[in-house]
Amino acid sequence: MIQSMTGYGKTVVAYKEKKINVEIKSLNSKSLDISTRIAPLYREKEIDIRQQLSKALNRGKIDFSIWIEKELSADMTPINAAVVESYSSQIKQIAASTGLPEPTDWFQTLLQLPDVTTKNDIEILDDEEWNVALSAIEEAIQNLVDFRIQEGNALRKKFIEKLDNIENLMKSIEPYEKSRVEKIRARIIEGLSQIPDVEYDKNRLEQELIYYIEKLDISEEKQRLTNHLKYFRETMEEDLPNGKKLGFIAQEMGREINTTGSKSNQAEMQNIVVKMKDELEQIKEQVLNVM
Repeated sequence: MIQSMTGYGKTVVAYKEKKINVEIKSLNSKSLDISTRIAPLYREKEIDIRQQLSKALNRGKIDFSIWIEKELSADMTPINAAVVESYSSQIKQIAASTGLPEPTDWFQTLLQLPDVTTKNDIEILDDEEWNVALSAIEEAIQNLVDFRIQEGNALRKKFIEKLDNIENLMKSIEPYEKSRVEKIRARIIEGLSQIPDVEYDKNRLEQELIYYIEKLDISEEKQRLTNHLKYFRETMEEDLPNGKKLGFIAQEMGREINTTGSKSNQAEMQNIVVKMKDELEQIKEQVLNVM
């Protein structure tokens, strides 16, 4: 089963007063190329994250992101009640001992004092939260893989269509291949007849004609191309990543088609070969998307 290298997966999970967002995008690449954007809380787990991605995705340009959205109440700066209480008590004592009036607006006075509102930005990742985040990462990876499989099925249908077209075009060459022997024979004899007073050995002519026709014979190319078409179909059904292998098979198919074209000395055959090349080029373009 083939998979596309193009894919997308996203997961959002809730944990306490926050949302953990995981997003993964995948594009074509000759190898596995991973880039990450990781929230500061999870950066210590970057190696683990990369291992998970490498194990599941094998190949492609991977863009991974994980970030946190906190609820408004969790993101507010807390008021330190103990500090407020201490300041209030001290101000009252000073006012009593000095005879100074107490503040008329206590909150405005107290909230302007140091350390009354203090936000602690230092967070420590515990095992519970990491397990939740890891589950989100695994789910996002699976979503991307499902997307790749869906795209791979579409590619498979496209490949089968193009392989069938090449196979049918190859069969359509046969009538021209058989008729050209007589055409070659007639053309050579006609050419000899136009030379005045020429005498030739008919047996030798037959031998030379056979040699010439053998050089133009495309039976081996057709057989090898048939084998490559069959091998391409079999490789598509393999479970292992097979994009590079399919690319190599397509190259071999191209060699046989090119050789057939070089041996085709009829316009009809050459036109068919051009059509076969066009079908193969479309296969080569799409093979670049296969993992």
